[in-house]
Amino acid sequence: MILFPAEYNARKAAVFAALAEAEGSARRLPVIPLSFRDWPETSARVTTALTRAKRQPKGALARWLKRQLLRGQYNWARAYFTRHPDHLALAWNGLTGSRMCFMQGARDAGAPRLYAELAPLPGRITLDPAGVNGEGSVPQDPAFFRHYATTTDTTGWRAIGAGLVARESRRADVGQGTGALPDAPFLFCPLQVPDDSQLTLFAGWCGGMAGFLAALTEAARHLPEGWHLRLKEHPSARTSLAPLLAPLLATGRAVLDNGTDSFAQIAASRGVVTVNSSMGLQSFFHDRPVITLGRAFFALPGLVTPAADQQALNSLFASPGALAYDAALRAAFLTWLDHVYYPRFDTPADAPPRHDRDAFAAKLALARDFAKSAKETLPPAPPMR
Repeated sequence: MILFPAEYNARKAAVFAALAEAEGSARRLPVIPLSFRDWPETSARVTTALTRAKRQPKGALARWLKRQLLRGQYNWARAYFTRHPDHLALAWNGLTGSRMCFMQGARDAGAPRLYAELAPLPGRITLDPAGVNGEGSVPQDPAFFRHYATTTDTTGWRAIGAGLVARESRRADVGQGTGALPDAPFLFCPLQVPDDSQLTLFAGWCGGMAGFLAALTEAARHLPEGWHLRLKEHPSARTSLAPLLAPLLATGRAVLDNGTDSFAQIAASRGVVTVNSSMGLQSFFHDRPVITLGRAFFALPGLVTPAADQQALNSLFASPGALAYDAALRAAFLTWLDHVYYPRFDTPADAPPRHDRDAFAAKLALARDFAKSAKETLPPAPPMR
């Protein structure tokens, strides 16, 4: 039996329906029920979930009410999965707020869990028993992938990115046009949605969008003569970052190009800089070096160049022509993602959703094995903000 909080998005609902088919039985919760019978871990779990909540309550009363909601949801999930430890908890993302409480209740009860999220590769979906993004189970030792390459043919990795296209824009001032790009060398920065959990939880030393842009403002001054930093706002960001971008653009070393296709800008660049955007991973298909500032499942040395602090970022900007990467490691990493990690899932415009049923069933089995393992270890939790 699978138990999951309802999602009111066609793609998410289709993923859950496919998992329910593979499992054979499922229960959809229109709302997560409440219980106010506390467990020893209740307070700590609620504090973490509230800190991570995307919509932070304003005022003491709203914060207290939100805390009671999360408390009730955690307690109910903990009690339910204690009674039914063989049932599997499923949630979309599951890193913040109510869904985090639901999944933590299952975890503390010893029940299997499966986290779902979009994938950065076309025709794939993320299904991970540990978490998603910076908290997933993707191995973080490059040696793992180098060994994998000795047992698997990795020469076909470029086909994995076939069909990868830039995201359609929700904003009239951000597009995917075919404008001309300069011959002058530049680094490209595809900006992320400011309140996305990738930034709020895993931004690392720069702390979030404001800190990231401040770090770029300082680093841009170190670019060699003739180089510039080129930026583009995220097509799904609801509000413009113009006020935060103003100091960076005022340096004269940065350009905001919201009109040109994102992948065209990557292809024309000499490198990509990001906190942890999926476009950093997608840049591998354009053979571009990548600088990361935050925590990302693909931020392994050799795949990218992590910038550990402001000084390191300044040094990388001072010598952008020296940026490099391990092509064989990238081939192995992408092949593993394709063959092992991401099951196939697609929602064609003119046909019903398609998925690899065997791969979905295997992910459910993996979640149960993961929960049973006495050696289960999760990545260290990111700093709370």
